[in-house]
Amino acid sequence: MTEEDKERWQRAAEQEKEWWLRRVAGQEEEWLRQSNLAYGGLIGVGIVMVQQFLTAPSLDLPARICVITFAVAIPLLAALVMVNRQEAFRRRATKSILVSITKAVAQSSAFAGIVAGFWHISWIAGVAVLASAILGMAVHSAGYVRLERDVGD
Repeated sequence: MTEEDKERWQRAAEQEKEWWLRRVAGQEEEWLRQSNLAYGGLIGVGIVMVQQFLTAPSLDLPARICVITFAVAIPLLAALVMVNRQEAFRRRATKSILVSITKAVAQSSAFAGIVAGFWHISWIAGVAVLASAILGMAVHSAGYVRLERDVGD
């Protein structure tokens, strides 16, 4: 390998590194936007679903689960929206373990609240929303992977 070849490979490697760094930075900002959309949507769904139970004289088990899980999820999701705004301002995601745990608890609680709310209406509706959520995650994952793999084609 000649000295000229080495320099050409070095330049190509540097360009590739710069491309990946730009791509990762852009990807992180997109993840923040998607997270804010999801958190805001879950807050809205929670408020709408819990509203029907505010004046109910008594709650069956699924309704009680719905109210309790959203009572946990809504404040945590609101806190995550605020953290995401700061992350977007700083153009980087936090590496806090507490934030990571909060994301898992908030999203899981909201999901349980949605399933319980639909289960309160009909157990079939509860199973349907559970199955469609799992399918939706698979569709999102497949679409994401395909889009990322096809970048540059």
